[in-house]
Amino acid sequence: MTDAPVLVEVTRSGSVESSHAGHVVIVDEGGEILASLGEPSRVIYPRSAVKPFQAVGLLRLGVPLRGSQLALASASHSGEPFHIEGVRRILDAAGLGPEDLQCPADLPYDDSTREAYLRSGGERARIAMNCSGKHAAMLWACRINGFDTATYLEPDHEVQAALKQTIAQLSGQRPDPVSTDGCGAPLWGLPLVGLARGMVGLAGDDHGVSVAAALKAYPEFSGGSTRDVTHLMRGVPGLVAKDGAEAVQAMVYDAGQRRFGIALKVADGSQRARPIVAAAALARLGVRTPVIEEHLRSAVLGGGRPVGWASPSAALAEFAAV
Repeated sequence: MTDAPVLVEVTRSGSVESSHAGHVVIVDEGGEILASLGEPSRVIYPRSAVKPFQAVGLLRLGVPLRGSQLALASASHSGEPFHIEGVRRILDAAGLGPEDLQCPADLPYDDSTREAYLRSGGERARIAMNCSGKHAAMLWACRINGFDTATYLEPDHEVQAALKQTIAQLSGQRPDPVSTDGCGAPLWGLPLVGLARGMVGLAGDDHGVSVAAALKAYPEFSGGSTRDVTHLMRGVPGLVAKDGAEAVQAMVYDAGQRRFGIALKVADGSQRARPIVAAAALARLGVRTPVIEEHLRSAVLGGGRPVGWASPSAALAEFAAV
């Protein structure tokens, strides 16, 4: 990704200290590209940004997820107590337990939540891992359909084959190449524009409408109380936003008369640049709210005091201002 344009610059005392390149694309409700920086056709691993598509596939398999449970199945949760309790309830409904999860044992994702968890004597656990909601829902799909629960992470398992098919249908792309995500589940590559088109495609699918509604109604379950994607969904009516590892983000924005899909990838995987690019893309669509202004830049600290900013590059600022 060395040919990607610089999207975010980090200044300290007036000097550019670091820069973050990447790609961003916006499509309309028909999937046509409206605006982009970089290469919309660049194939990326969408990581957890693809979880709303996987949640659609789980609903198609008959998993009766509703409300906060559906948001949690689409989540990269922070490991807050209500997240962990929600995963337990999904497992209970499936007649299974945390020991049946095959995601890696981990600590809560959010810093303050992790500190409180450790102070209370918590240890690395599979249920605390940020993808445990998705894994619990996959296991429930196995129990409902009579599939083997011991091999649910194999790429050719019935659950994974169904989810791959759903990703292909929503994105209009053949998912490829195949790899393994950090949680152990199969991971398929997609062109960035395919990820954006898939987000728009949620509105054209009955199950996709349910997933989007759950994410909008329960944003704290899809991320966490302090997460930037949660703040965005709370602050921008009509927005669904899902972040992913290595600085990927996918969004769909319903502006009333029109609907837009957005996908972005920061080339070096920097999460500090991701919310800035996301806010700039929404600004391009005319979204002007306090939460957008808040996310368009972040303070660079020196001795605990602001001495600079991480903010849009000239190219991204021009992109956002149109």
